[in-house]
Amino acid sequence: MNNKSLRVALLGVGNMGRNHLRILSMLKGVEVTYIYDLQQDRLAQLGRQYGVPYTTDLATALSGAEAVIIATPTSTHCELFEYCAPLVRFAFIEKPVAATVEEAEKIKALSGRYNVKVQIGFIERFNPVVSALKPMLDHERVINIDFMRTNRLSSRISDVDVVLDLMIHDIDLALYLNGPVKSVMAFGAKEHGLVAFANAMMVHESGAMSRILASRMTEKKIRQIQVTTDSSFIDGELLRKEVIINKQSEVIQDANKPYTIASIEQQVEVKPQEALLVELQSFIGLCTGESDQIPDIEAGLESLQLSYRVLEQIG
Repeated sequence: MNNKSLRVALLGVGNMGRNHLRILSMLKGVEVTYIYDLQQDRLAQLGRQYGVPYTTDLATALSGAEAVIIATPTSTHCELFEYCAPLVRFAFIEKPVAATVEEAEKIKALSGRYNVKVQIGFIERFNPVVSALKPMLDHERVINIDFMRTNRLSSRISDVDVVLDLMIHDIDLALYLNGPVKSVMAFGAKEHGLVAFANAMMVHESGAMSRILASRMTEKKIRQIQVTTDSSFIDGELLRKEVIINKQSEVIQDANKPYTIASIEQQVEVKPQEALLVELQSFIGLCTGESDQIPDIEAGLESLQLSYRVLEQIG
């Protein structure tokens, strides 16, 4: 990479957008050209706080930018990307990539037409627990992975069901860790007309299974991945950043006893890291040509398609 700063425009400074701005302001070699939002008071306050230009005009926001981060409501992603695609070379789009599969397919087509490299904001791929799990599972035969994600409904979310808000993270992780899916079975329950509890069983082409539970019907916040392989049980705690491996027990012959049972529990060292920082570093790597190991538009489309298959089965 040369010494020239990467010029990035940030669209949307709501809850997630503010976090992006915080991280971008820390990264070397990055210049935030403009932040854009329609909430003028919030926009001006953040512009002053971080010392960056701000605007409510989209054309101004994209002027001179090489890359864009779209952190606006999901319903606006497709329209905004269509505007941005001819103007930038790189785009980061928060999850889910779009409100519908058709819009996601349109984003994919536009990215191909204008040769825009796209990263989707599946932040859990950059959780240090997942970073530790991935190389382990690449060398084991996975039988099943259980994903559990629960959280009470945030006051800032009133129009998104639990599948597109929470479960989609773990659908992406299931695809990332277990590969393509060949069948899906799902059930759930609704609150106020939206799916608030969902449970999905997926069989992958590899023969592995993924069981995914997402709920907004409990006060307890859980982020957990439990993996059964042919030789071990791995417990991943995404909030506490812990990975514990339990190896299968062995029967050991002993002259003085009929037998003894030995099992091994091993705690894996998980590097402390902020997932959003690593995620945006990967996006910068995509923009500078230093890395392409990112959740791309195909990953965004595939996870959205599976999410809607789950919703269709819940009804």
